[in-house]
Amino acid sequence: MNEADPITVACLDLAGTTVADGDTVRTAFAEAIAALGIVSGTAAHERALARFHESCGGSKIDIFRSLFDEPRARAANLAFERSYGQLVDRHGLKPVPGADRALQRIRTAGVSVCLLTGFGRSTQARILDTLGWWDRVDLTLCPEDVPRGRPWPDLVLTAALRLGADDVRNIAVCGDTAADMLSGRRSGASIVAGVLTGAHDRHRLLAAGATHILPSVAALPDLVLPAPVGDTVTADHG
Repeated sequence: MNEADPITVACLDLAGTTVADGDTVRTAFAEAIAALGIVSGTAAHERALARFHESCGGSKIDIFRSLFDEPRARAANLAFERSYGQLVDRHGLKPVPGADRALQRIRTAGVSVCLLTGFGRSTQARILDTLGWWDRVDLTLCPEDVPRGRPWPDLVLTAALRLGADDVRNIAVCGDTAADMLSGRRSGASIVAGVLTGAHDRHRLLAAGATHILPSVAALPDLVLPAPVGDTVTADHG
């Protein structure tokens, strides 16, 4: 980290970055499109899943809008949120190992934390309720809060405005998808860290503009916080 541009705002993604997802999001997506008549074993199903993987990190309602007209997209989004909630009821949610401690360390150091997501507000709130994370963050944002979701920079820039960042170079972004990386780079954030615990691999994250690759969000505090005098912080730079 450049000492001339200390990080004052950290924008972290949810599923795949701070929240261990497994296949919960994919399963909820498959159940949602099945409710709209796109069933497993069909070419349309394979195309929809390919679209989902390509667009991971983006607004879920926008993904459905790319597949359906507006009324059906809204119906699919509601089905997705219902399915996701039912999966959480059955299987629970867990943070990525070290995520809770990372959030604590970053906030304790005086850096404001914003959790960003492509989920709708109700699903985002469900995740924070389940994990008990409301007191871990300063701000939460979802696609309903901005004109455009990821990969556009609106979520990060809105966080910067609401949390009083003096300069976009004082922002760090952390996520597991190409959309997260593109959003961070387009916002002007000085650190755009990709993590290897979610949807996209190292190559995809670097191609989308990651400045650093981390094994997980647990390594983020050592990247964004000033190192104690005499310590050397090493990072996998993109």
